[in-house]
Amino acid sequence: MTTAQPLDVQPTPLALLLLGREADPKSERGVECPGDLPSPSDPDLVERARAAKAKLGDKVFVLGHHYQRDEVIQFADVTGDSFKLARDAAARPEAEYIVFCGVHFMAESADILTGDDQKVVLPDLAAGCSMADMATAEQVAECWDVLTEAGVADVTVPVSYMNSSADIKAFTGKHGGTICTSSNAERALNWAFEQGEKVLFLPDQHLGRNTAVRDLGMSLDDCVVYNPHKPNGGLTAEELRDAKMILWRGHCSVHGRFSLDSVNEVRERIPGVNVLVHPECRHEVVAAADHVGSTEYIIKTLEAAPAGSKWAIGTELNLVRRLANRFADEGKEIVFLDRTVCFCSTMNRIDLPHLVWALESLAEGNLVNRIQVDRETESFAKLALERMLALP
Repeated sequence: MTTAQPLDVQPTPLALLLLGREADPKSERGVECPGDLPSPSDPDLVERARAAKAKLGDKVFVLGHHYQRDEVIQFADVTGDSFKLARDAAARPEAEYIVFCGVHFMAESADILTGDDQKVVLPDLAAGCSMADMATAEQVAECWDVLTEAGVADVTVPVSYMNSSADIKAFTGKHGGTICTSSNAERALNWAFEQGEKVLFLPDQHLGRNTAVRDLGMSLDDCVVYNPHKPNGGLTAEELRDAKMILWRGHCSVHGRFSLDSVNEVRERIPGVNVLVHPECRHEVVAAADHVGSTEYIIKTLEAAPAGSKWAIGTELNLVRRLANRFADEGKEIVFLDRTVCFCSTMNRIDLPHLVWALESLAEGNLVNRIQVDRETESFAKLALERMLALP
């Protein structure tokens, strides 16, 4: 009987990262949150947050993304989607501290758009974004090499969704592209096709596909999906040459959960229901919906809806619950599109204990969890953002 020899297997950096034994400083995921957090059961948390915020006064400006918990959103000076909040922060140059109750890429955008003397704070560094994590700077650079070898890089314009890291925004700016939001994706793509023949859309394949097909009239055959985990993205040079939209294989972990079955089931359960979904949902869900639009569009649609109307909403659960409560007195029935409860898990990392800890630390003169983008990255990322702001 022979003795089995040990295998000489060296774990890859990705494997170590997934095992929690290494950290990727360029990833959206945070790795630690220094300091002693208050107990989540502390009955004085609300009063402590109020006291710390009052002590800071105009020195602090608190931003709250729509997907935040109610316990956090109550302390926000303004609420909105990621880009609106970043612009709101830039419009408050007197605020020394910008406390962003959102996720990492949002805080990066705020740092890019605010003054050098302003400091952006993320209450929990582990509040990342799974979608933004799906495209790293190294992967995108490799993709560009593949496009170059296929002879199409010169006619390809990158368009990156706001939900991307500063590194990806910088890549976009450096290569003549622009940023988009879910509200202006159609304008961004129209602009891009005036600059070139193809678009590399990062990192959400669904928003790119839905915008191209629903708004620009392309076919699904005009779109291919680049998979960064396969050689050459899993595509041939001919497929890249034939495609108009090269979609990155990324998605939102919340919106990607909604299915056509969800739509069919809610229509059977609630006769006369209006299905309203975010364009980050899968194409078949968007095609089956009655209304499709950004977070701000969803809110405005419900504001304008007649009393007694029924709505099934395909977006993050914290916002759906808040809207259901807000419009209940008007007789509007608002339900979550799927029966499965689905919060944005990383957004929910910003809870009241983390917010209290951040505010109290700042009130005591201790700067914690600062999000700071390096100058070169900031320069190219701002260029891409400025192109978006200049869209016709």
